[in-house]
Amino acid sequence: MAKHLYLHVPFCQSICYYCDFCHRLYDAATSDKWLGELAEEIKSQNIDKELSTIYIGGGTPTSLSYEQIIRLLSLLKEYTSKLEEYTIEANPENIDEKKIDIFKHFGINRVSLGVEAYQDRLLAMMNRHHNFEDVQKAVSILRLKGIHNISLDLLYSLPSQSLDDFKESLEAVVALDVPHISLYSLTIEEHSVFGQRGYKPLDEDLEADMYEMAVAYLENEGYIQYEIANFAKPGYYSKHNLAYWHYNDFYGLSLGASGKINNIRYDNTRNMQKYLRHEYRENIIELSKKDMMFEETMMSLRTIWGIDLKRFKLRYGEDFKEVYKKPLDRYPDAFISDDKYLRVKNRELLNTLLLAFLD
Repeated sequence: MAKHLYLHVPFCQSICYYCDFCHRLYDAATSDKWLGELAEEIKSQNIDKELSTIYIGGGTPTSLSYEQIIRLLSLLKEYTSKLEEYTIEANPENIDEKKIDIFKHFGINRVSLGVEAYQDRLLAMMNRHHNFEDVQKAVSILRLKGIHNISLDLLYSLPSQSLDDFKESLEAVVALDVPHISLYSLTIEEHSVFGQRGYKPLDEDLEADMYEMAVAYLENEGYIQYEIANFAKPGYYSKHNLAYWHYNDFYGLSLGASGKINNIRYDNTRNMQKYLRHEYRENIIELSKKDMMFEETMMSLRTIWGIDLKRFKLRYGEDFKEVYKKPLDRYPDAFISDDKYLRVKNRELLNTLLLAFLD
């Protein structure tokens, strides 16, 4: 059985213009109905009582009322006795001492804050409703309440963002001395407000310069780039996200969530009315062994460890270097390997290399 669970809260107090995740504006009545249906979905799943990680994302989980957050976390309480990591996402402007007290009561020990940028003009362009003082205050309150495992998200390649803007954002979050930072390059999705308004991402060369600058800067500040988009101080790698990158099974609950159990991957509906009619699954995909071997390769090569050769052999009964002999022979200088792991020398070339694995 899976040891990891993702739960998606589909509500937000406002809609960020870059976002194409499953979301809708918060209203109390619909949120109450959703919580009632979530209880039914949980009952319908055979969830392992001894999970290792839970991640509550969104949307914006902290858009819920105090009472609704208590209801939500109560639904998961019976699965938390063995948790190593319990994460919830939050926005800086709607997290407060009372919500953090609720988190602590239910065992949440990690909070991921959406910062996105330092500059007020960029935040306004994205329809974000916080400023950096809100971020500083949120981090301070979390620490005061005893939650020190804090992750901050930043976006880059935003329209009109300069290299200096991004450097200033990096310097600001590093000054907060948090143990985990995630960096995401803006993808303008067709159905986002940015997409509908015809916004374009930055020039590819400038985007690459931003990423390379960030990698060098964060590593110089003591952060380990343990995955392409994720940087952490020693001991603070995200255990939940590592479950994805190690291609472990996980449960997905609520609208817009995905899960993988054995050779079945599923996507939940993004439609609230369907969900409230108990129509949870939108897609169910049966994965072949070839599918799973490639997906594990694609995920694992994102990390500093790369492919765990022994784990691959145990899972599939195949030797990785034999299965993928052609691409390995085609790019002999692109990989570093020993008896335990095979990794990519330069992960910026990963997309090119994965095309060879796919072929």
